[in-house]
Amino acid sequence: MKKTTKNDVMNALRQVMDPELHRSVVDLNMVRGLSISGGIVAFTLALTIPECPLRDQIAEDSRIAVQALPGVQEVQVTLGAMTDEERRAVLGATNEPPGLAAANNRIERVIAVMSGKGGVGKSLVTGLLATALKRAGQRVGILDADITGPSIPKLFGVKGPLKGGESGVEPALSRTGIKLMSINFLLPDEGEAVIWRGPMISGAIKQFWGDVQWGTLDTLLVDLPPGTSDAALTVMQSLPINGILMVTTPQSLANMIVRKAVRMAQAINVPILGVIENLGGFVAPDTGKRYDIFGPSHAEEVATLAGAPVLARLPIDPQVAALCDAGKIEEVSRSEMDTVIAALNRK
Repeated sequence: MKKTTKNDVMNALRQVMDPELHRSVVDLNMVRGLSISGGIVAFTLALTIPECPLRDQIAEDSRIAVQALPGVQEVQVTLGAMTDEERRAVLGATNEPPGLAAANNRIERVIAVMSGKGGVGKSLVTGLLATALKRAGQRVGILDADITGPSIPKLFGVKGPLKGGESGVEPALSRTGIKLMSINFLLPDEGEAVIWRGPMISGAIKQFWGDVQWGTLDTLLVDLPPGTSDAALTVMQSLPINGILMVTTPQSLANMIVRKAVRMAQAINVPILGVIENLGGFVAPDTGKRYDIFGPSHAEEVATLAGAPVLARLPIDPQVAALCDAGKIEEVSRSEMDTVIAALNRK
């Protein structure tokens, strides 16, 4: 029986694609330290980041491809990570050319709003911050990157359809002139479910950046999907993110999961600008007494891990919830957001 050679293994691995970058693990120079001993094939896959959400899929696809070769009895796949320099070289080589709209856009800074889990009020924070920035005289936009669970259109009471322009799609405008882009504007029914796999979601996010006529903005806020999925990774790697605002809540569970998001941001060297705690207690309007409904704050612990300050603690406010449900977030005014803006302007 013909022995399997290193060349055979590399040819087999050329069929294994990185689902995010759409190139083979060989072309991306991910395969390292290949060795063959008897029927045992061993190698390391250098991922773009250690916490790559697709790591298990890539490893399993690689194992299956090599296991199919004649004479291979066992495949040992070790997962590693690229250096910062290698990652920049790979992403620079694989990034698609920007759309015509992107070439004409002038965006001063891009800030991502991130959380470890859903339901912590990430979209609420994005909307409140955008509204406060607009009141401060800035030109503001929101890119709703939460493709499967978009909340921004509802918060602002804005619906599609969108208009096409000379170089791309024109974003929707809120009542006060905040530019908005969300998958809900492109659906025939805003209640329709978006059942897409990761690569399609990532492609949509890239189009929201490159094919939308954002024009000139002082700040573009990106409302990320919850967690450390490949969609969040796409934003981190494909958009020129200047920094991240991390949203958490007092619950210990939320605190634990947000830590994962912090470590992801640190792994790809995107600076965390600050931590915002939502649902931080309730003050009874009749007595003024404070109730920590979701338990004591853990924001300082998250901030210590993130190496960034706690910028704001937002209490539970039924009036804010009612206005958001009515699509009137721009009527909400929270002094905490002014503090956040002041902190961001010092960066």
